[in-house]
Amino acid sequence: MFLKRITLQQETIPSYQTYPFSIPAIKHFNQLDITSNITFFVGENGSGKSTLLEAIADKAGFNTAGGGRNNTYHVDAAESALADYIQLSWLPKVTNGFFLRAETFYQFASHIDEVGASHAYGGRSLHHQSHGESFLSLFQHRFHQKAIYLLDEPEAALSPQRQLAFLRVLHDLSTDGNSQFIIATHSPILLGYPDSDINSFDNGEINKVNYEDTDHYQITKSFLDNRERYLHELFKDED
Repeated sequence: MFLKRITLQQETIPSYQTYPFSIPAIKHFNQLDITSNITFFVGENGSGKSTLLEAIADKAGFNTAGGGRNNTYHVDAAESALADYIQLSWLPKVTNGFFLRAETFYQFASHIDEVGASHAYGGRSLHHQSHGESFLSLFQHRFHQKAIYLLDEPEAALSPQRQLAFLRVLHDLSTDGNSQFIIATHSPILLGYPDSDINSFDNGEINKVNYEDTDHYQITKSFLDNRERYLHELFKDED
């Protein structure tokens, strides 16, 4: 692993009444120790998981619109409001890596076309591939050893089958300890990666949880086991 600890410098915070410090999980955040090469952030939308991931990317020197250190382009509202207030502890520090922001991946793909760098992504424009294919092209051609990868909802473009293929990418890159991943996700498939750490941002704080205790696992499993009952309860007012 490379990134060992994330610390909120509480003494520098101007007010806990304004964003992003008004987010409960951020307001009560002090320090997070990273103990696995694969770390997941989970929680409801607005819980702060993407906010913290984006701040890590900014502090690491990556483009917060998506990309690495050398990807220079601009997307409105891509700046991090939290980066100036966190400290990252590295051992050793790495400068290689990538920040994937699913919601601005289109702009990243356009940037790659503009600079003529499609050869680094399989030789074909990311725009000339399906959304899922372009994500896998990124993972397979741009991700290498001795780097840290920060991924915000990578499942957004991946079918269940492609999510399984992505798990193989995680395995191939992380098992020797030369790559590190921090991933914000809603996917129960990705969360099932063995020996990973899952940090929940729900209930107003950041806590490590077991896979089977996540809402993502419990709700998905319960729905699959009791589909007809769930649908009946959801639609019973229409009967």
